[in-house]
Amino acid sequence: MSSSGIRFTVETCLSHRLTLVYYPLAGDIIWNQAVGENQIHCNYQGVDFITAIADVQLKELNFYNPNEIIEGRLMPKKSHGVLAIQVTELTCGGIVIGCIFDHRIVDGYSADMFISSWADITRTGTPSMFPSLERTYLNPRCPPIYSSSINNVFAPFLPPSKTVNDQNDDDGDHLLVNRIYYVESEQIKRLQLLASENGCMRSKVEAFTSFLWKKFALSMEDSGKHNAVCNMAVPVDGRRRLSEGGGEEKEKLMASYFGNVLSMPYGSKKAQELRGMSLADVASEVHEFLQTATNKEHFLELIDWVADKRPQPLISKAFAGEEMSMMVSAGQRFHTMDEIDFGWGKVAFGSCHIPSERTDFFVMIMPGPVNDEDWVVYMHLPLKQINYIQEDAGDVLKPMNVDYLKL
Repeated sequence: MSSSGIRFTVETCLSHRLTLVYYPLAGDIIWNQAVGENQIHCNYQGVDFITAIADVQLKELNFYNPNEIIEGRLMPKKSHGVLAIQVTELTCGGIVIGCIFDHRIVDGYSADMFISSWADITRTGTPSMFPSLERTYLNPRCPPIYSSSINNVFAPFLPPSKTVNDQNDDDGDHLLVNRIYYVESEQIKRLQLLASENGCMRSKVEAFTSFLWKKFALSMEDSGKHNAVCNMAVPVDGRRRLSEGGGEEKEKLMASYFGNVLSMPYGSKKAQELRGMSLADVASEVHEFLQTATNKEHFLELIDWVADKRPQPLISKAFAGEEMSMMVSAGQRFHTMDEIDFGWGKVAFGSCHIPSERTDFFVMIMPGPVNDEDWVVYMHLPLKQINYIQEDAGDVLKPMNVDYLKL
């Protein structure tokens, strides 16, 4: 099938998915004055769907530096609604599908669910999973019950100060850039062993998060910010936790829940403190703050707390102040990166992308498309931090390239 035929097929199947199942994605976000908050208006206005042709082959794309080719070329601009999509035909016969979601409505798990379903219906005519849009699963308890610990996770949202904006200006080293690396499985295992040297076995995600937290702190020290605070946040999915004790049926329902079901625990240390800590010590810190959010009661309290604060807008507390903060999101379970098949074979490469106007510091871990024991690591960080980390950790983080992808 030609690339034009592929484009027509995926567009037709997209319309089917949006109309019958994922209709909130075809709606709009509208301010409801009566309740004082934004709400989804399911008006079936559709999504922005853009088609394009690029005079380039897949193997000629710069996978290491998405700023060069992705931004403004292969990714759409979302002018309204929840979702925008661009399908770009390449001269080699391949296509690039770029999707941009409104994160207020869907988390990464839900975005992955939608793209997987879209691919399934295109390939087989039948989706592997139907999303659950039933919001009663997340109803607050009456009366609400939550401890003061929830105040350590989220905070009221306030406009960023001039100081915060200054750290993210576009002057030289402070410019936020996007880079993509691969990490080989042996390096991941090595970091896990180092992070477990104190006798407590740490997960690969805990080990890698600790590694990046320490490197990020060292880059701050290199800039003379010895006493500056460095925050590390890790999103935790609540679907599995909320299904605990509910049996197989509740587990299936929560696994298909479409929306946002995240908590955002974080740790906070001065840069000079992290410099003096071993990787195992840093991993203990990561493990400790993650433990606060990996249980059912935490998410039940979070639901109650959010309901109690409505309609006040909220933000992860790690990003509410003026400290340097980074988020590391674990997306190894996402099918988008290594298992998606629209009917013409598995994708050659998949990654996430943060628009350049986003000023938060973000890292996403994803499964490798060639070896699923390897990782793809996407970074959206200031250029100075990127350069320092790449130079100091070049044995671990290797620039993504066509040779590794075997294109």
